[in-house]
Amino acid sequence: MIQFIFRYLTFQSTTEELNQLDRKHLIVGLIGVWIVGIGRYWDHPSASVAQYLGLGSVIYVFCLALVFWIIIKPLRVPQCTYINLLSLICLTSFPAILYAIPVERFTSISTAISLNVWFLAIVALWRVSLMFVYVRRAYQVSYWLCILILLLPIMGIVASLLILNLEQAVFEIMGGLRESEPEQTSNDGAYAVVFLLAALSYMGFIPILICYLITMVFRWQDRESVFKKDKIT
Repeated sequence: MIQFIFRYLTFQSTTEELNQLDRKHLIVGLIGVWIVGIGRYWDHPSASVAQYLGLGSVIYVFCLALVFWIIIKPLRVPQCTYINLLSLICLTSFPAILYAIPVERFTSISTAISLNVWFLAIVALWRVSLMFVYVRRAYQVSYWLCILILLLPIMGIVASLLILNLEQAVFEIMGGLRESEPEQTSNDGAYAVVFLLAALSYMGFIPILICYLITMVFRWQDRESVFKKDKIT
């Protein structure tokens, strides 16, 4: 189990391994999600009880896996199951242990903010890369379809946050930004980048959705033609 997790986190897992995940992997992944969820808020002065207990992170992975499953299932990918998706998404939680490092305890507040933002960027890129490799290897689909499967939920979530005007709050929570003084602006540059990405997601969501729907129709037509040929023969 530990060897597989290491191979998965270092992009060395095989197609066979990714398609043979079971409840043991899910349990280990959920434990990882729970620990990371606790680590995110363990020293936060104003976190709720649910956040201290890591329950929010556990609920989140179930919802995220459902979103991915809803997107992938209409594409008629035979290897796709909800449990398999949930297990993999849970296993991608381990890099987020970086969030638990209390950098503000041994650095200045501005340095801590910079480090937390860098941790956020590293973990986000790592997780997206892991999901890309998983979708590509486990489902044996094209690079274009991998990009669609990943971009659609990510852009949808980010665009929704922008519409609800929650992107700054989520950025502060994810990045561990806890400054309360309004004159502090050391995170302004990082937030500007996040806002730009949110705006691009907002503008790009509809085109990506259209591309997804077109791709889905073509895959349905291909499967129907294959089914008819098999029926004739």
